Amino acid sequence: MDMRSLATLLALATLLPVLPAQAAEGRISYELVETETGLVEGDPGLADPSYVEQAAIESDRAGLSQADFWQSGPATIPRGIAAYGPFRVIDATHAALVDATDSRSPAQFAALLRDYPGIVQLEMIECPGTEDDLANLRLGRLIRARGIATHVPTGGSVRSGAVELFLAGVRRYADPGSEFAVHAWLDDTGRSPRDYAANSPENRRYLDYYRQMGMSEAEASAFYGMTNAVPFESARWFDGAEMARWVSLDRRDACGSIRTAMPASSCVLAVAARR
Repeated sequence: MDMRSLATLLALATLLPVLPAQAAEGRISYELVETETGLVEGDPGLADPSYVEQAAIESDRAGLSQADFWQSGPATIPRGIAAYGPFRVIDATHAALVDATDSRSPAQFAALLRDYPGIVQLEMIECPGTEDDLANLRLGRLIRARGIATHVPTGGSVRSGAVELFLAGVRRYADPGSEFAVHAWLDDTGRSPRDYAANSPENRRYLDYYRQMGMSEAEASAFYGMTNAVPFESARWFDGAEMARWVSLDRRDACGSIRTAMPASSCVLAVAARR
């Protein structure tokens, strides 16, 4: 689930083994997380302990499975009026992501925006991840640069590398009943984040991306640590309310007003992305 201070790097360094600086950079990718994968509990990851305590990010959802988040069933995949790879155009202002992204996705989304320049919101319906994480980060930066909001409706599922695309939204919404799944990446040499030095390009690209998507340094470190606490072959599932514990959230109630309080189940969750 595309795109530092010394304190953050030191916090990472205490938990990531240091390998030679010459370690070859392989292609980085995410596994596509299928919906039957269960929740895997882990330690808070690479987050600074004081931030973890302050943000109360420890999970209280131990033992929940993917099925616990789909009480209303998966969201309907729209046919749309046009298709561009994994994207569907719903109308003049809304597009949807309905499949995994790959190396072609940035160009496909750019073509979509060329043909439908009024798109302001990306609906994230069935998003299992990406086959090319570096291209996925470029796609996320494109979403951000075009000022597009991201929205996960009830029954929508955003997993693995698709989470980076959700974070790219200038405004990010997650309805009650939406779900997310995260895990660590693995490159084509079989290495994971913990196999590289804390300040290596392989790890910094994610921290840099999260900062570009509006996270503070502490939030970026904590979120990256949480994802890396879960092995590549597994996944940690959580809902929109838990996403609110990892990124700064506003709440939009049924009347459309924005409040700074943390989410309530009767309201749509909105992440006001800081620029």
